[in-house]
Amino acid sequence: MEKLVYTGKTKNVYALDNGNYLLKFKDDCTGTADGVFDPGCNSVSLSIEGVGKVNLRMSIYFFEKIQAAGIKTHYVSADLDNVTMEVLPAKVFGKGLEVICRYKAVGSFYRRYGDYIEEGADLPAYVEMTFKDDAREDPLVTKDGLIDLGVMTGEQYDEIKEMTRKITKIVADDLKEKGLDLYDIKFEFGYSGDDVILIDEIASGNMRVYKDGEYIPPMTLSELFFAE
Repeated sequence: MEKLVYTGKTKNVYALDNGNYLLKFKDDCTGTADGVFDPGCNSVSLSIEGVGKVNLRMSIYFFEKIQAAGIKTHYVSADLDNVTMEVLPAKVFGKGLEVICRYKAVGSFYRRYGDYIEEGADLPAYVEMTFKDDAREDPLVTKDGLIDLGVMTGEQYDEIKEMTRKITKIVADDLKEKGLDLYDIKFEFGYSGDDVILIDEIASGNMRVYKDGEYIPPMTLSELFFAE
């Protein structure tokens, strides 16, 4: 028996009788008002048939790889046919926090800091955090801000930053083997007891990937990623 508890932009969340949760992936994507996909946007502006299933497939692949590396996640199991993933219960930080790791100056980073850096310039696995707050356009928040607002401790911030860089390297190295370059990627973390864990998904819709300097859209990326 499952009960709908949350309707999200790209996933619905159901409570299970065993205490875990079920994520149902949808084909909706975030993007600009003119229907161009952008993982940094706050609104759903397009639907791509089959993207839910390919996002789940990639999430399964990376969650299993990340867990094998000894990094804790909420992943339990998945059903690709029903486009669902069972996950452990976890509390989010504050009302939700997004953690971005950047290897290149693109997207909102470049829009903010274009006076100081060239577009596409290298970044040293730069990590930044934003509140999930559509009304305020996901404002950036500093380590001190998170601590002073009571969202997390300094130790939790440092742990998330370290985990983010490790996970990003796992994803980037895997993509590199396929001739693909990761520019940036977005994660979500939560906590279960004393443990900080990776939650949500790891999919083509949460990352910017390029091949030979050309941006690869999510569905094309998934096809390239899983090409035999």
